[in-house]
Order: sequence, then C-alpha cells, then structure tokens
Amino acid sequence: MGSGSSSCAPKTIYLDVDGKVQKVSVTIGALVSIDPTMPTNTPKVVLPGFIACVFNSTEKEDMFQNVLSQVAEQFSRAFRINELKTEVTNRLAMLEKRVELEGLKVVEIEKCKNDLKKLRDEMTSRAGGRVNCPCKYNFSDDGKKLTPRRDVPSYPKYTLSQETIEALKKPTFDVWHWEHSEMLSCLEYMYHDLGLVKEFNMNPITLKRWLLGIQENYRSNPFHNFRHCFCVSQMMYGMIHLCNLQEKLTLTDMGILMTAAVCHDLDHPGYNNTYQINARTELAVRYNDISPLENHHCAVAFQILSLPECNIFANVDPEAFKQIRQAIITLILATDMARHGEILDSFKYKVDNFDFTNEEHVTCLKMVLIKCCDISNEVRPTEVAEPWVDCLLQEYFMQSDREKSEGLPVAPFMDRDKVTKPTAQIGFIKFVLIPMFETVMKLFPQIEEIMVQPLRDSRDHYEELKQIDDAMTEKKKTENMSLGGKKK
Repeated sequence: MGSGSSSCAPKTIYLDVDGKVQKVSVTIGALVSIDPTMPTNTPKVVLPGFIACVFNSTEKEDMFQNVLSQVAEQFSRAFRINELKTEVTNRLAMLEKRVELEGLKVVEIEKCKNDLKKLRDEMTSRAGGRVNCPCKYNFSDDGKKLTPRRDVPSYPKYTLSQETIEALKKPTFDVWHWEHSEMLSCLEYMYHDLGLVKEFNMNPITLKRWLLGIQENYRSNPFHNFRHCFCVSQMMYGMIHLCNLQEKLTLTDMGILMTAAVCHDLDHPGYNNTYQINARTELAVRYNDISPLENHHCAVAFQILSLPECNIFANVDPEAFKQIRQAIITLILATDMARHGEILDSFKYKVDNFDFTNEEHVTCLKMVLIKCCDISNEVRPTEVAEPWVDCLLQEYFMQSDREKSEGLPVAPFMDRDKVTKPTAQIGFIKFVLIPMFETVMKLFPQIEEIMVQPLRDSRDHYEELKQIDDAMTEKKKTENMSLGGKKK
C-alpha cells in the first residue's frame, strides 16, 4: 500500500455486496496512502471515524454506492436512530400538549378574575352614592388588566363572497346585518387585502388575537360600541379605495389609518369628555382635562399591543414602530370634536396647494380622513344611517339624565326634553359634515356623488321632517288655545 501516516497496519475485510464478496483494505485512525502501483481508476472512499478504504475490485462505481448504503444502514441500527427520532417526536408532542393545556388554564383563570371584578364593581355601584365613570383598567395598578390570549382564536372564519368583498369597498355597505364574528372576519380580510399583513410581517394568528382583543375591549354602549368601530374602519377602507390612496400614500400610512380607525374608541364609557371634566372623573384628573377619552383610547390600544400574543407590529423595526405609534396617537387624538375647527382650518389652508410629498400635509390629511370616517353615518343610505341617530340619542339621554341627577350642566342637544331627531341632525350635517366633506372633495372630486350628495340629501330629509314636526306642534298649540277659550 505504500507508506501512510497511520501507525496501524492495514487490515483486509470482506463484505457481501449483492451476493458478491468484495475485498476492502482498511486503515483505522488516519487516511491511507494509496499504492502508486494501484490503477488510478480504483474506487476510493473515506468513511466516518477516520476509516479510509481502498477497493481492490474493478467493479463499477455503483458497487461503491451499495457499500455506502450498507454501512449507513449498519450505523443506523447500531445507534438506534429511528427509535431516537420516534422518542424525541413523542416527547415534543407531550410537551406541546402540556403547554397548550397550561395556556388554556391561564385564560380560564383570567376570565374568572374578570367575572369576579365585574361582580364586585356591580355590587359597589348598587351600594349607592355618586357613581364615578368607571374604566375597565385601573391605571394605578402596576399589573396589566388585559386578558392574555394564549389560546388559538376560535371565532369562525367566514369565506366572504365576491359580492361582500365588493360591497366592503363602498360607503353604502349595510353594517347592521353582521354578527361580531363576521365583522371580525371582514376586518381581517381588509388587513390582508390592503397588503398590511405582508408589509408589517404580521403573524396571521396574532392578527386574529389582536382583533379579538379589540372587540372585547369595546363596551356595550348604545352607540360607542364594537359595531361603531367596525363602521369607522369599513368607511376608512372604503375611502382608501374610493380616493385611490394606495397610489398616493405609503403602505405604512394605510396601516396607520386602519389601525387608528379600529382603536379610536376603545373602552369608551358612554359619557363624553364634557361629562368627564365636569364630573372630575379619574380619566379627567389623569389627563388634566385634555381630551381624556381620546387619551384613554390610545392608552388601551397600546396596552393591547404590549401583549406579545396581540402585537401585530412585533416584527417591525423598533424605530419604525416608534413613528407608527406616534402617528396612531395623533390620529386618535384628532377625533376629539373639541378640536374640529382647528384641524379643519389647518386642512383648508393646505388643500389648494396640497403636496403628497410633504409630511405635514399628509399628516393633516390623515387626521381629516379619520374625522370623516368617525362621523360618517349620514353618508350611508337612510335605512342604515337613521338607526345610528336613535342609538346616539339614547346615549345622549343616558348622560343628560345622569348630569341632571348629579347637578351638572346639561347640553341642550343631549336633553331629552329639548331635542328631536331632526333638530339633532340638521345643524350637525349643515355646519360640520358638509363643510368638512366638501373640503376633502377639493382634493378627491370623486367623493361628491357617493359621499357628499348623500349628505345633502340627508340634510333635506331632516329639514322636511322638522317642518312636519313644527306643523304638528303649531297645530297642537292652536288646538290647546281653542280648548282653553271654550272652557272660559
């Protein structure tokens, strides 16, 4: 064989390969040197464990592959590789099952805690005395009050029909025909359709958990509830398509607009900022009477996002997330109607020379867009819009009744003894909605037919109703005066 680097003498072994006996020279511990007199086409192989083999056979190279296969099979049997694989797989499956069960236990425990807290709050409120405007989260506690969701979201996944997909893009969409689980599926579809899941590298399961967390943190108010959240988000989705915003804004801007719309009224207690400030509630004190509700909505939104299982922006660069967070806060704070005039005036100043490359201009546009969507019910068909007026008046009356009982000022437009549906809507449509949407129309003329004209029609509708109401009132006055004269 010639001189080699091993001190061990070569050994000759015989292998049975496909019924043929093959002779192999083997050196253990080092590579062998090949005898220079050996033919150059002799097959050679280096095996594990520093075993070098030289085949003296002149068979073709496929014999060499057979040898390798047999050696590998013998190694596999010797080290019980398949048995180890099976054992490891079984152990992993057991561990995964245990983790899943433990996660479900945590969820159930948290649900029990929440039920106990609700019962305690109810008992406290029944005890009498002045009732504060409660919030789900007591921010003085160090621990988060949000329920962790370690289970896989279980709301049904609806396959949206093509008809529904097209309807979702339009302001005429009827929001009253959908259950909560269906609205969740629609919102999930919007995030996928706009490319936000891909853009922000969202885990689809995390998106589901986040949407469930959002839905669970809207209260069952007559107006400011999860259906209102869905209305605002669907209108935003519709405006994105109607105004071709995908061509003018970035995907990050789309994500900011949609997420701010989804979160904009989280944990709304059903009593507005005026009540919070006049009643000196915990929220008003905490936020120094500056947009207490809107600040609270932002805080709850980012508490939900702070849960790893609900963080749809988990894969976003930290610096980019900081900018996204600030932009979402800016938009949610813009929904405070106390700032309406200030924001609209700023937009009017920019709109004639609007520059989509100017960050300040784009931010102002996004603020106006979320404001439009937030108060856009009258853009919808009458049969869809009018029930919302009833819901809003119901919430107003709850607040004004409470204000009267607590000796607080009562706004005339919320007083059940002074307001009607026509009087509630006419001024709002004429002096708030139409001027704002007509300003947006300067930038996006295509909204006139499908958004601005319905507002004008709605104004005319309520003015006609007011005329009827006024005529009925005048008739009653005349009848009462006539009856009074007869009695004399």
